[in-house]
Order: sequence, then C-alpha cells, then structure tokens
Amino acid sequence: SIAILLYMVQKFKTPDHWYPADLQKRARVDEYLSWQHINIRAKGSKLFLSKVLLPLITGQPLPPEKLEFATEELNVALKQFEEKFLQDKPFIAGSEVSLADLVALVELMQPVCAGYALFEERPALAAWRGRVEEAVGKELFLEAHQEIMNVKNL
Repeated sequence: SIAILLYMVQKFKTPDHWYPADLQKRARVDEYLSWQHINIRAKGSKLFLSKVLLPLITGQPLPPEKLEFATEELNVALKQFEEKFLQDKPFIAGSEVSLADLVALVELMQPVCAGYALFEERPALAAWRGRVEEAVGKELFLEAHQEIMNVKNL
C-alpha cells in the first residue's frame, strides 16, 4: 500500500505537503513509512486480530495474558511513535500533514475499532489525531472508517 500511495502522489501531482519535495521533510516521511511496518502496523494489527478476528473465527476469546502481551507491545510502539516521530511538532514531517500522518492514523484506528482506547490517556496523540482528521476532513475520515468501526457488530 505504501508503494501505491507513493505512485499516486507522484502521478497525480498532489500538493507538496503529502510527500514533500524538501529532502529533509521527505526523509522524515520515508523514515516513518519504513518504521511503521514492524511497529505500529504489526502491533496494531496483532491487537485487532487478537481482540476481534480470532474470537470471531474461533468463537473463543483470546486468553487474557496473550491479549495483555499484545496490548503492551502496542503501547511500546505508541511511546516510540510519540517520542521519535511526533515529538512537539503538529505532524510527523513538521507543520503540515503528510502521507506519514495519514498512514499512521489509519493503522491506529484498527486497535481503536477493536475497543482499545489508545487516545484517551495520550493527550499529545489525541491532539495529533484531531489535527490529522481536520486536515483530511472529519466527514471523509468517518466515511473511510465506517466499516471497520462497526466490525464488533459482526
């Protein structure tokens, strides 16, 4: 999906903030896009699979200790995300939203949809989420996540 996003950004000449021409900003976007695969994506998907899909398929909830382990793994990745990528900036690459922010928020919505309130005790992360949603458009953001938000109703 990252390769497709990068192709689309370049093919359709999107506004510069999505994938900046400035090499330092672009390197920050690329750094996050490379890091997230084995961190936010892997840990968030694992929690989603553990809390929602596996119980749906097997009819049995995951043992609490395994769910706790998956949650703790995600918590470590979230701490790294806040400290290394967000820091005190409005967005990952600086003052404007980029593909890195979009990918990050989409990945974080999986555990949220599984019932993990990861934004509740993380004010900096919650504020960043609000900025990304505003930049994308709240209505579009909700529309894009409508199906996954209802996954627990299956």
